[in-house]
Amino acid sequence: MMSKLFVGPRLRRLREERGLTQAAMAAKLGISASYLNQLEHNQRPLSVSVLLSLSGSLGIDPQDFSGEEEARMVAELRDALANLPPSTQPSDSELRALAGDHPGIARAFVALASRYREAIQRADILISRVQNRDQVPPPGLTTPYEAVRDFFYAKQNYIAELEGAAEEIANEESLVPGDMLEALVARLRERHGARVVIQREHGPGAARIRHFDRHTRTLALPAHLTTGQHAFQVATQLAFLEQSALLDNLAASPGLEDPGTQGLARIGLAHYFAGALLCPYDRFLESAEALAYDIERLGEAFDVSFETTCHRLSTLQRRDQRGVPFFFVRVDRAGNISKRQSATDFHFSRSGGTCPLWAVYEAFAQPTRTLTQLAQMPDGRVYLWIARRVGHAQVGFGAPTKEFAVAVGCDVQHAHRLVYSRGLDLTDLGTATPIGVGCKVCERTECPQRALPLLGRPLAIDPDSQPFAPYPFRASTRRTPTSR
Repeated sequence: MMSKLFVGPRLRRLREERGLTQAAMAAKLGISASYLNQLEHNQRPLSVSVLLSLSGSLGIDPQDFSGEEEARMVAELRDALANLPPSTQPSDSELRALAGDHPGIARAFVALASRYREAIQRADILISRVQNRDQVPPPGLTTPYEAVRDFFYAKQNYIAELEGAAEEIANEESLVPGDMLEALVARLRERHGARVVIQREHGPGAARIRHFDRHTRTLALPAHLTTGQHAFQVATQLAFLEQSALLDNLAASPGLEDPGTQGLARIGLAHYFAGALLCPYDRFLESAEALAYDIERLGEAFDVSFETTCHRLSTLQRRDQRGVPFFFVRVDRAGNISKRQSATDFHFSRSGGTCPLWAVYEAFAQPTRTLTQLAQMPDGRVYLWIARRVGHAQVGFGAPTKEFAVAVGCDVQHAHRLVYSRGLDLTDLGTATPIGVGCKVCERTECPQRALPLLGRPLAIDPDSQPFAPYPFRASTRRTPTSR
């Protein structure tokens, strides 16, 4: 059943963008002008019939009115306001109203808050330079990694231009999913005069996963990679050779002005292209649905790793052909997030780290198992998470290794489509593990795993009493959210 959606401002903006009067818009939708006026002023909720009319008459994707984008913005606003005193914190209903009615202002506010944090970091750097001349920290501000992550987040982890380019090559070469290496190597040789060399010797150069020598036109790949991994690296090199102009254009997007950031963005975009080439959108989505999103079986069918499969699942957000909207994340044992892409509204704070109760960390303790978890956020939303430990190692005793846990998650409303929901009671959400954003901004004051106190909430210190939760807080004076 569709929950009540009040989308007046968005509907009004849509009408104004199309240059339509209320009477003209109402005629296209098959409703009265007075009814449309009520919808635009949030006096009536959006009905299923009007939503279908918007889709059929104006070509609007119903997902645009799902409320997910609003939820994403509310999470961003809450994070931006994390340092405010409790008495001045706006209610959730106020944040929803701002995100839904005035999204442009909300985005501008989040950007302003980000610049404020950067200014504070810059001030700290300058102070440190004055006080410790021999210990000058590197310039801070938004890191290239954060800027690139924000770029993909704004795109909802779907890059239509790269999808189209990958599909064109797949059709030209009649590529067969799961068996592409030979055809990709041949394309590299015939179109670019380059050859692939499998490197078996050891030494400094052997540590590189991919190295292209532009003078000898040689692409060197290590022997310990699988066939699928070799294909991924060849596809990545083809992206740099054939899609260079497109990569440059995308990497020149607002927020990626720094040359180092643009270079990092080009690598991320090339990897996206490689994933799209090895896992063609139509066939991958069809297989995902047929296999109930079984990650291991999908990886076997397309000859890609567990991590690549998870990442590809998070990109299935084509407007007229959507898969399950996944959130993808990769973390290390210390909790550092090295990859984070989102096709949904799930949000972890920039300033607060992650939650120790999250199943992704348990994956390190059970490295051979794929773990599942129903997890509930403080706002009441429940997600199904799938997590597994992945590792990358060089050959030889004592050789360096890389170890991560990767996870994908989706809203519980989509969980029935996944094989991983089997055996779980999706109707009893009381069994979900209560998790939160990072401890600094998480409102679960009674959590026994809390590592840091909640920002802006006074502690209730009592030397005569030791509570179970590590940080006892005074009662909140924050206003109770009201319904919109």
